[in-house]
Amino acid sequence: MLYSAFIFGLISSLHCIGMCGPIAMMLPVDRTNPAKKTTQIITYHIGRLTAYASIGFIFGMLGQGLFIAGIQQQLSIFIGIAMILIVLIPEKNFANYNFSKPIFKLISKVKTTLGSQFKNKSYKSLFTIGLLNGFLPCGMVYVALFGAIAMQSISFGVLYMALFGLGTVPLMSSVVYLNSFLTLPIRNKIQKIIPYAAVCIGILFILRGLGLGIPYVSPGNLSLFIQAHPNCH
Repeated sequence: MLYSAFIFGLISSLHCIGMCGPIAMMLPVDRTNPAKKTTQIITYHIGRLTAYASIGFIFGMLGQGLFIAGIQQQLSIFIGIAMILIVLIPEKNFANYNFSKPIFKLISKVKTTLGSQFKNKSYKSLFTIGLLNGFLPCGMVYVALFGAIAMQSISFGVLYMALFGLGTVPLMSSVVYLNSFLTLPIRNKIQKIIPYAAVCIGILFILRGLGLGIPYVSPGNLSLFIQAHPNCH
């Protein structure tokens, strides 16, 4: 299932262009030194990946607890359905419920700190911008976190989110170099691909939970559970 994280990150970056693209375009990088500019962009991405991996650690622990409880099949199906519903339900419906209220002050503080970092061109500031950027609310990150929970392991939860972040790197990097090419109409068109990708990944999680015996896609029921004795043939 880990490969789905990178693929989803790659496609989610189409959404990131619209949401986080302005941040990438405003990065305080050296516009006259190509080599330094590249290392600065990499530093920014390392910050984002660190944030995603940290969140993956937390949700990986949650998934591991559910794994120990022995509900991994049901969890995979539930997460697949949740991924699909998040995509199919209009965003305006979610807007009626402000889930961010309990942590609104924290998010506001993150945004304020993020804004202050743009005044400094140091590598530390670029790393901090990426780190804070990774912690900002994002619908695609929420969907990816369902996948981290489904990994049912702390290490795989971290890896899942890191791969998701890695998938966003190519296109997010291109924003810095090709910001004049990626106009708003183009960003709006490519974002239409995202719902289809999210639904496909959701279906993949559902198939995984059904245990249909399909190699690499839907392993049999026996292989989905921890057993006291190996199932040998």
